[in-house]
Amino acid sequence: MDIALFIISGILVILGFIGCIVPIIPGVPLSLVGLLLLHFTDAVEFTSTNFILFIVLTIIAQASDYMMPIWFTKKFGGSKWGVWGSTIGLLAGFFFGIFGIILGPIIGAITGELLSGKRAQDALKAGFGSFVGFLFNTGFKMMVCGYFIWIFFKNIWN
Repeated sequence: MDIALFIISGILVILGFIGCIVPIIPGVPLSLVGLLLLHFTDAVEFTSTNFILFIVLTIIAQASDYMMPIWFTKKFGGSKWGVWGSTIGLLAGFFFGIFGIILGPIIGAITGELLSGKRAQDALKAGFGSFVGFLFNTGFKMMVCGYFIWIFFKNIWN
């Protein structure tokens, strides 16, 4: 049974890393489930502190999925209109798959800024901020999943 759990756990932590790049796959939560399965083997036992850390990192990564494009839109000069546009674009983007999730906040931020009367150059800057937020968040999720992969391999090689 342990071998099956090791294999499934390994698949989930690797699939979780892939999910950081492919927005449809819930990357960090999959990696967390992989570590949870690893815990149920006879060879690995995580402490409560480990699990609290894993869960907190997962919650932060999931929350930043929604917050980073909006926060960066604002940091790049976006107004409330751009932030709302980014938020609406993110929600609408879910219906259009991977490209919608990436492009929705950008298009939403640009549209919101244009509707508020800002110049096209300023609207594009806010849209670029949304894209930077997406990239920043993707990198953060990759670091969290990379940490989970390291934890996985560290524990199976001991």
